[in-house]
Amino acid sequence: MPSTMPVRKTILLMSSMASLALAAPACAREAKPYDIVITGGTIMDGSGMDGYRGDVAIAGGHIVAIGNIGPAKAAKTIDASGLVVAPGFINTHSHAAAEAVSTAVNMLTQGVTTEIINPDGGGVTDITAQAATYSANGLAGNIGAYIGVNAVWGETMGNADRRPTPEQIATMRGVVERNLAAGAWGVSSGLDYRPSYYAKAEEVVAIVSVAKPWRTNFPNHDRITPEGGFSSYKGMEETIAIAEAAGLMPVITHIKSAGKEQGRAPQVLDMVRAADARGAWTAIDVYPYLAGQTALQAFLVPGWAAEGGNDAMLARFKDPKLRPVLVEAAEAAINSRMGSPGGISMPSLGKTLTDIMAEENIRAGEAVLRTLERNPTIRMIGTFGAEEDFVTFLKYPDTIVGCDCGAATAYNGHPRYYGSFPRVLGKYVRDEHVITLENAVRKMSALPAAVLGMVDRGRLAPGMRADLTLFDPKTVRDNATYEQAKATAKSDGIRDVIVNGVAVLADGTPTGAKPGAILRRDRHMPSRPMTGATANRAANAKGASADYAIAFDLAQKPGQRFATGTVRLTETKSGRAWSAGTLGVLQTAKGWASITAMLKDKAGNVRPATLIFDGAEAGQAATVSVALDGNAPILLSGEGTVRAD
Repeated sequence: MPSTMPVRKTILLMSSMASLALAAPACAREAKPYDIVITGGTIMDGSGMDGYRGDVAIAGGHIVAIGNIGPAKAAKTIDASGLVVAPGFINTHSHAAAEAVSTAVNMLTQGVTTEIINPDGGGVTDITAQAATYSANGLAGNIGAYIGVNAVWGETMGNADRRPTPEQIATMRGVVERNLAAGAWGVSSGLDYRPSYYAKAEEVVAIVSVAKPWRTNFPNHDRITPEGGFSSYKGMEETIAIAEAAGLMPVITHIKSAGKEQGRAPQVLDMVRAADARGAWTAIDVYPYLAGQTALQAFLVPGWAAEGGNDAMLARFKDPKLRPVLVEAAEAAINSRMGSPGGISMPSLGKTLTDIMAEENIRAGEAVLRTLERNPTIRMIGTFGAEEDFVTFLKYPDTIVGCDCGAATAYNGHPRYYGSFPRVLGKYVRDEHVITLENAVRKMSALPAAVLGMVDRGRLAPGMRADLTLFDPKTVRDNATYEQAKATAKSDGIRDVIVNGVAVLADGTPTGAKPGAILRRDRHMPSRPMTGATANRAANAKGASADYAIAFDLAQKPGQRFATGTVRLTETKSGRAWSAGTLGVLQTAKGWASITAMLKDKAGNVRPATLIFDGAEAGQAATVSVALDGNAPILLSGEGTVRAD
């Protein structure tokens, strides 16, 4: 059903909404050369529509022209013949190390230009201070952050299984809201991990529901418990239930039908579709491996036995009455979640759990306890899934391709840190034809951007930020394996990567440039289903103040790559007017619309703009925010309408 929402309230023009810096000065691009021109490539713009041959011109950190741009002068020209030109890939689940983001070689060679840190509920409770730490030595790519439930819970409740008071709930709600105001891209959770493992579902709802007015997302590593029969299905069901009750978008992160539930991917997706039908639209993300990596104790030691931290846990191991119970509990978890002890390895030891069992002539549970007694923080790689389930999840339209990895400078024990995105492009697109190349690019760019709430990244269109990845579809492949000697092998086929208009990877080699930015979300950037290529949508608004007047009337029909219509911004005192030279993609949600554009005045001066109309916030004035060369916010009173079929 089409939705139309007239609003007569206030319109806000706002500068720089997604990053700390990198605003481009107004410039006459007819007279000046472009910074970069990419010629002759196959453009896959993130929409999922068929690729097409064309050129891309970049200036001032933005895409300023796309298609057949004809002869053009540029400081740098990239011949993309035989290459795919795609939006930079977005890693929505990043474990990037602060010391690695200034180079991020393992991510750039996967085509990743943006990483969102603090997944699984982790991280810190002050993302502003964290941003300063991460950007201290410069950034090769862009970095954004979630605020994590585990971090918030741990700071207030410690590592104990106890119930929060109303005052403590209020404290935790305040931390979440402060970080959303500071630009967090969602409220992440890892209820499978302590200490938030101890939180009851209704307590999590009470904490994260403070984010409802922000219309953001709730990615959760689902909680799998002995009480729930080690059911990953029940854990995913809980993720959706918590987000739905809190008024957030559920995101089932690194989705899997694990252990004894292998083969149930269709039933999992039926659950997701049922949530969609109720109005709780649910996204999922997946990485292309059948083994995960985490702390050995995280999944194999019961929550009650780990309460209070490592010292308390190890003391329980020594209790002669508890030890047999813990051995049995570890084996139950192994059998239910990973199938057998042979599916567990410790990369730092170069051994499997079965190696330790054989060396010491002990059973699996005892091998777990002894290994933890020697090193309670040791990490494991554990198999969990079936290939048929992964393929089923990958084919689902609303699946984001992720990696559960991040910028790294050292061996991390898992090939996903070096191979995830190229593995999908090579193995699952080119070699096995599981999904199309255009759809794979969409799942790595525009879809994750929409779920996060981004408006000026994830697509190739006029006015968008110039984050691009160029790769050879014939040669792209992952080379990393689980073997320690090969786990850091770089992928092939990712040739050029551009971040904010600056080349950071050229001919497969890092340039050393650090043009990345800290990205921040604001309340006018809602998490939403991706606006698809078949959508028919329109938006208009007008407003005026003593200093400015704005009007726009936009539409985009099914199958069209870019919107049509008009945008006009007028400086009242001078009469100087800016109109749309070229328009980008009209993105819509209920009562909300966004577009990027290149605006120009009569003198031919051209400037990028990102415009958002937001009439969907209950109790809030409708707004239009325009990122326009770093101009200060301007308030206008007006009205607007959004229509989407």
